[in-house]
Amino acid sequence: MTMVGNQVVLPCSWKDSQKEMAASGCHIQWMTPPHTVFEQLGEDRWQGAEYEGRVEVPLEKLNSGDCSLIIKDVQIGDTGRYESFLVVDGVRSQKTRVFIQSVKLSVTDHKSQKSLYPGDDLVLKLYTPHSFAVVFQSRNSSEWVNLWKRGDENNERMEKHHQLEQLTIKNLQYSDEGIYKVLDENDLSVSTIQLYIKEKYMSSRIQAKQEQILI
Repeated sequence: MTMVGNQVVLPCSWKDSQKEMAASGCHIQWMTPPHTVFEQLGEDRWQGAEYEGRVEVPLEKLNSGDCSLIIKDVQIGDTGRYESFLVVDGVRSQKTRVFIQSVKLSVTDHKSQKSLYPGDDLVLKLYTPHSFAVVFQSRNSSEWVNLWKRGDENNERMEKHHQLEQLTIKNLQYSDEGIYKVLDENDLSVSTIQLYIKEKYMSSRIQAKQEQILI
């Protein structure tokens, strides 16, 4: 199990399946049936649309028998069962697939709680460039409100860092207490943050009441 935005390595060794194959002729395929995730023959590579720029099998490792699939910036939608195959020549020059192994990947969202004071800033980690929107549910409501989406311009209260994947909500008020969700392009949860706004002068008020009782 891993969390959104992390990198994972799905293990695979083709030499256990085809010990006599020349390394230069290794043709590897990874699938989440029935969809192909990644395919490589020598330096020629193909990546599934949902995985574009995020998956690879290092050629130097592949040639030594390690066909492990590296998935970068994992997403909730990557959850599933992955199967690896070696593609070899069959009868009458037809290609055939030799099953290597199956690996299950589970991806979960980030969950956290924060307690801040009025006037503080809330920094929301977006974790991944695939984060698309932030929604908010206040403490006294059951409705979700759209706060931000990628591409929005910064304003006095909300600022997306120009390099880091983080969003800052400035000058918090008591009305900002509630649940914040970071969502990806498919409305899947990247993270959930429960925000509590603390009473700034609670201790002094309690002390004043205690003094009144003593008097």
